[in-house]
Amino acid sequence: MADNPEPRYPDIEIYLAKAPAEALSEWLGAAIDAEPLAPAGKGKWRTRGHRAGAEIPVLLVEKAADGFASLWLDSPHTPWEHDAACARAAANQLGCEVRCSLGSWHPGDDPDRFLRVLPDGSEAEIDWPDSGQ
Repeated sequence: MADNPEPRYPDIEIYLAKAPAEALSEWLGAAIDAEPLAPAGKGKWRTRGHRAGAEIPVLLVEKAADGFASLWLDSPHTPWEHDAACARAAANQLGCEVRCSLGSWHPGDDPDRFLRVLPDGSEAEIDWPDSGQ
């Protein structure tokens, strides 16, 4: 997959095959100076990170899509310019499969194109959901 220059995304969302709160809290603490994730309702966790003087709201939703957890960083001030860069960092640091949307996403798009990143660094474009992957 060729790296195309992309503008900085206004927010970041990735999907994690495994989302252990302790490991995620450690990674987010190191990456965006976030406090540990705190419960925010059934299957939801929140925290706030900080980078370059900006606040970065974070929401983790367990079992958001096909058994994957959604990690949403609602800020353009993350260390990652786009979802794919964050997915690569998460797969490497957390040792789990991570998926993210490729480019713009619109609800109801069928099939949705996603990037699947594995802990060994391998990547593939997939259709998800219903990709059989």
